[in-house]
Amino acid sequence: MAGPSRRSIFAASFVGTSIEWYDYYIFGTAAALVFGSLFFPQFSSVAGTLAAFGTFAVGFVARPLGAAVIGHFGDRIGRKAMLVLTLLLTGGATALIGVLPTYAAIGIAAPLLLVLLRLLQGFGVGGEWGGAVLIATEHASSRRRAVYGSFAQFGVPIGVLTSNLAFLAVAGLPDESFRSWGWRIPFLLSVVLVVVGFVVRSRLQDAPEFEQVKQRRETSTVPVADLLRRHPKVLALASLASIAPPAVGYTVIVYMLSYGTTALDYERTTLLTLIMLSTVVWVATIVVAAVLSDRFGSRRVFVVGALTAVVWPLPMFALVNTGSAALAGLAFAVAAIVQGIMAGAQGGLFAEIFPVRVRYSGISIAYQVGGMVGGAVTPLVATALFGATGSSTPIALYVTALSLLSLVAVFGLREGSARSAATHEVPAG
Repeated sequence: MAGPSRRSIFAASFVGTSIEWYDYYIFGTAAALVFGSLFFPQFSSVAGTLAAFGTFAVGFVARPLGAAVIGHFGDRIGRKAMLVLTLLLTGGATALIGVLPTYAAIGIAAPLLLVLLRLLQGFGVGGEWGGAVLIATEHASSRRRAVYGSFAQFGVPIGVLTSNLAFLAVAGLPDESFRSWGWRIPFLLSVVLVVVGFVVRSRLQDAPEFEQVKQRRETSTVPVADLLRRHPKVLALASLASIAPPAVGYTVIVYMLSYGTTALDYERTTLLTLIMLSTVVWVATIVVAAVLSDRFGSRRVFVVGALTAVVWPLPMFALVNTGSAALAGLAFAVAAIVQGIMAGAQGGLFAEIFPVRVRYSGISIAYQVGGMVGGAVTPLVATALFGATGSSTPIALYVTALSLLSLVAVFGLREGSARSAATHEVPAG
């Protein structure tokens, strides 16, 4: 039987991942715009916003747990089944937020339900990236793994772009209309997107590489335990390597919105527009980096990206601090290139360093642990550092230090170390 076409593999990986990150990011936008007053009105405006952002951060806590649980069943049952599950979990939670009564209607139950639905979102996203990478890379030839692995990586910049566009589309409504029903539209749109993603993913089959492991009954009974026992070094290094991309990304996507509007008097719409424009550069760089990874090696390209992540934070803040929209746009565009280089190489690299029988668990946990440290913690630390010093230099040095950790870690990863373990388990850590 002929295998699935490249187009169907791309659709299953990219479309679903884009939908899930759209779901994830519209929550952050809503937290900044309306959740504080609608779900935490008993607090002051500042405290309400902080509570809303705290609810946003809860999703990061659930992501490593989702990676472990969904990764377990992805290594036991199959990649396709878990990708359908993650789509339904994240999309279903997002749609329910769109119909959730506010504090004025049901009192304290409103913020509690909001937190619960955010946990479900994070849990689903935790198992998404690993499955999306594997459904692509395990169908690819050894010479095209990075290109196929990059399909899932488009989901983050496309999610940023579409979530911002969705809110910009309703932002022009009168304030009363926006607060009563307008903000719900981006969440309810998730229903349509999930149906599309479900149709696309339900048509794809698991790759022969994984099916052979199942047929020989060589799947791991407890993949996470197997992973920790046999591959602790690889897991630790991959987790550290995963810190730099979200550290740079969330500094721009999350922290710069606050820093730029409060400390530097940029208009919020200006910064949102610049960030959206940078996603075009981000996507283009992923494509180029993936092609180069298949030619020169994913590890080598990732090293280049991590090195740029070490170097760029100080110049980036210097450009933003000028107050010039053009120079801030340049800062964000180069940051997008930094992220894109690592993103284009990461999928192919991570698919090579873990054996098939623990691969879903391994790459999912590593990616989500790195995301939690680089993504959830960085904006909080940046806020604290600026509050304590009144300077952006300590923030830039903090992001540089995180990126240096990733740079050192990736040198310890052996590209292709799992190739010989594709069919037989061998210790790798």
